[in-house]
Amino acid sequence: MKKTFLLLFSTVLLASCSAIKVTTDYDNKVDFTQYKTFAFYKPGIDKAEISDLDKKRILRAIESELSAQGFTKSENPDMLVSIFTKSREKVDVNQNNNFGYGYGYGWGWSPWMMGGRNNISVSQYTEGTLFVDFIDKQKKELIWQGIGTGALKLQNREKKEARIKEFVKEIISRFPPGKDK
Repeated sequence: MKKTFLLLFSTVLLASCSAIKVTTDYDNKVDFTQYKTFAFYKPGIDKAEISDLDKKRILRAIESELSAQGFTKSENPDMLVSIFTKSREKVDVNQNNNFGYGYGYGWGWSPWMMGGRNNISVSQYTEGTLFVDFIDKQKKELIWQGIGTGALKLQNREKKEARIKEFVKEIISRFPPGKDK
C-alpha cells in the first residue's frame, strides 16, 4: 500500500512538472475571422533572449500550428506574429513524512514504525515562459496574446524541440478566441 502511494505521488509530481499552464488575453472588440494571413514580426522576435536555433524552432512550430488551422504565411499579411521569452530557475522541495502511516493500521501510529522517517527531496529545474503575440498589421495594435509557462527539459536537442512544439501547440490551440475545441 505504501509503495502504491509513493508511486502515485511520484507520477502526479512528474505530471505536474510537465504540464504547461496557458493563459490568453485579447481585444474583445476585434473580429478574428478577418485574419487569414500572417508573417513574423522580426523586430519583436530579435528582442527574445534565446538562441537563434531556439527562435527558429519556435517560429517553425508556430508556422506549423497556424497552417494547420488554415492560416497562410504571406508577404502581405493581415497579422504579425511576435514572440518573447523568459526563464527562471525553480527549486521544489518535497517532504514525505512517513510518520503517521502504519502498516495495516491505516492513518495513525503503528508498532512497526519507531519514530517515523522524514524524506526530503529537492529538485531544481528551469521554468520557461513563452509569449506569442498577434498584432493587427494595419493598426499596429496587439490583438491577442498567449502565454505558456512550464518546466523546460533541456537534456538533448530532440527533447528540447519536442518541448518547444508542445508549448507552441498548447498556446496556439487557444487561438482564435471563441473557437470551439
